[in-house]
Amino acid sequence: MISDRDLARWRLHSQRLAAPAATAEDVVRTLAAVQAENASQSAWAVATRTSSPRQGDLADALTEGRILRIHVLRSTWHYVHADDALWLQELTAPRVMPIFEQQLRPIANRLGMLGDAVETMLADSPDRTRGDIADALAERGEQVTGQQLMLLLGRLEVQGRICSGAPRDGEHTYARFADRVPAPRRLDRDEALAELALRYFTSHGPATDRDLAYWATLTVTDVRRGIAAAGDRLASFEHDGRTFWHAPGEAPASAAPAGHLLQVLDEMYRGYQDSRWVVDADGVVPRARETAIGMALVDGQLVAGMKRTVTAKAVAFAVHPHRPLSPREIRAIQDAADRYGEFLGLEAKVRLDGS
Repeated sequence: MISDRDLARWRLHSQRLAAPAATAEDVVRTLAAVQAENASQSAWAVATRTSSPRQGDLADALTEGRILRIHVLRSTWHYVHADDALWLQELTAPRVMPIFEQQLRPIANRLGMLGDAVETMLADSPDRTRGDIADALAERGEQVTGQQLMLLLGRLEVQGRICSGAPRDGEHTYARFADRVPAPRRLDRDEALAELALRYFTSHGPATDRDLAYWATLTVTDVRRGIAAAGDRLASFEHDGRTFWHAPGEAPASAAPAGHLLQVLDEMYRGYQDSRWVVDADGVVPRARETAIGMALVDGQLVAGMKRTVTAKAVAFAVHPHRPLSPREIRAIQDAADRYGEFLGLEAKVRLDGS
């Protein structure tokens, strides 16, 4: 009999947290998409899944356009490989675009003109920051700033017209999609559904059809169509009254390293909805809206909330346990902090509530 703890440990392997990949590009290609709302935290989400984490790995891939940071799958940022960007957009856009359209209703009559203006300016001068674009639009007499500008740019990304450019001094920029990805990979809808099912359940499995439907803003009907098309490239089992899909093979016996300090948006948490709480087999984590921006996992279980603070000399982790931690669990968290500190080139400090 498989347990929730077994499922969580299995996911550590599927997601490369316990079976690291060689490079950031390998991580993003394997996971199909990596949540990237918070750029600094999501950089670690990618790096911690590599065998030798270094900051320049992801940064170089973003600069060279091998990895893009765009709005895709849901109305939020993700890292995706350039080879996957267009077919993922075309597959998920029909259900994501209405979210942007609803939020942009106050300027609906200007969207066509504004989109053309942004695309034209990026054709003339790529790698512009959001502030650059706001200034250029203002020079044309179009005042679009703040949330509206972010939504406008997100809408253009979902349309496959713009994407991330080469970062400038660490700041996100935009470029035309056609210039960054001159020969995009395209799939028809049935091919895309099968590809997505195979990639998601291989990299996030075991998981349910409703987990994938949430992750990619698809209907359960579409997800099941993709699963059927994937055929014997996927395997399944029944657990807790649901069907869990995964790459063929047995559950991994163990997971190392045991501890992980991750943002709450990490794929280990946000990559699921229907079966998210296998990371809390004992039910000790409050089910209300998340109050911490980070989490501490040990053996795939969410044992504590976490807040990260970075200074010039150190990275400090305030850890708020959901239950008393054993000495082994505390050592696993310290080990995770040390790996994070080494990645940043800073001393790592852990403060446990009550210590």
